[in-house]
Amino acid sequence: MKTIDTIYIDGAFVTPHGTELFDLHNPATGRVIGQVQLGDEIDTRAAIAAAKRAFPAFSRSSRQERIALLNRLADAVQARSAELTEAVIEEYGAPISRAEWMSDYAVGGFRLAAQTLETYEFTRRIGSAKVTMEPLGVVGLITPWNANAGFICNKLAMVIASGSTAVIKPSEMSAIQTQIVTEALHEAGVPAGVFNIVTGRGEVVGAEISAHRDIAKVSFTGSTATGRAILRAGAETMKRVTLELGGKSPMVILDDADFAEAVPFALMAGFMNSGQACIAGTRILVPRARLAEFEAAIKAAVAEVRSGAPRDPETAIGPMVSQRQWDRVQSYIRKGSEEGATLLIGGEGRPEETKDGWFVRPTVFTDVRNDMTIARDEIFGPVLSIIPYGTESDAIAIANDTDYGLHAYVAGSDPARAQAVADQLVAGRVVINGAPMEPMAPFGGFKQSGIGRENGVFGLEAYLEPKAVMG
Repeated sequence: MKTIDTIYIDGAFVTPHGTELFDLHNPATGRVIGQVQLGDEIDTRAAIAAAKRAFPAFSRSSRQERIALLNRLADAVQARSAELTEAVIEEYGAPISRAEWMSDYAVGGFRLAAQTLETYEFTRRIGSAKVTMEPLGVVGLITPWNANAGFICNKLAMVIASGSTAVIKPSEMSAIQTQIVTEALHEAGVPAGVFNIVTGRGEVVGAEISAHRDIAKVSFTGSTATGRAILRAGAETMKRVTLELGGKSPMVILDDADFAEAVPFALMAGFMNSGQACIAGTRILVPRARLAEFEAAIKAAVAEVRSGAPRDPETAIGPMVSQRQWDRVQSYIRKGSEEGATLLIGGEGRPEETKDGWFVRPTVFTDVRNDMTIARDEIFGPVLSIIPYGTESDAIAIANDTDYGLHAYVAGSDPARAQAVADQLVAGRVVINGAPMEPMAPFGGFKQSGIGRENGVFGLEAYLEPKAVMG
């Protein structure tokens, strides 16, 4: 049993004022593996005050000082990467290949921020005015459980690059990962108060960050419902916000697609991170004329997808993060059948090879209409919906008929045609034929998938305000 009984304020590990103990679980077994003592409103206010004190000096730090700090932070997290990978497996249940990727992602956030900072022009001339991009002040960062360490590091990296200071509320379900990251960041020698970390509940710590007058901006990744609450709370003090919220991403299979390539692409997009990904391509749009062919191909492929022990190199899908999340996914699988979708493979219950833990059978429905619940709601599990379409125009219309607009995917043999379809999809990012992600490209969504962008220059400028001086 691990016990985590400190938070990080003003450059030191301190005992929280909050007294609530929160159980930590291993999702692969369902067993309790530790406890974390949660911070409260008083802890959050202390963290905000520390960040406010640190801001004047840190905002005057030079570009080279910040680049050096970002590289030290990357080195410090990299030195703990093996330990962090183990924590991700134990506490989150990610398959080992995904857990290793998550650890690398956390390190990469600092490297990419330093790279962005190298060439960014903080001062420029616009007509007769000198325009300077100024840091905002104290920023609140609220991170989710599905990639907790990576989000902490990526968000903090851009705050540091901008010259602002931060108060971070990580997911209470990811406290072991948070502890490792916090220790690494502390070892890098960050000036006291530049970053502060208070693990606690969203309705306590998150709410205080969202409403506090000394928080200039909130950057949040998580559910659309929570994003709305943050937006409402922040409106009273005109907070700047970046909200990276939910998604219901379409995977558009064009009629000229090679299914030998398109099916693995669809499964990679749909089942990534065990389906617990905001960018998951869970709506698969297939030309009606090739529907039976696609159904046979994807059914055979899913039958080979391994769901089970995270440390098994053959495992592609790990457990859901919690009993609550497992129950939620099961309810959507039932709903799909109740609303008339055809269960192609998978279904309710655990995979045969698992006896305990919060594992879900990789599931694919077909004959899904775009107005069905499983096609509208973000399920956040390995559940895919095949939606037949007639013409290419129909596919585009169905793809865009959603409350979300975070991500989209296109599969087709003609690059020009695939590009033309991608250009018509309402999404912050579109991936064609499994192209690799560009980490410096902006990340964020249209519609209810959020406000603002992260990564690269767009991500840096989300933490800056322009000031014009004339004369």
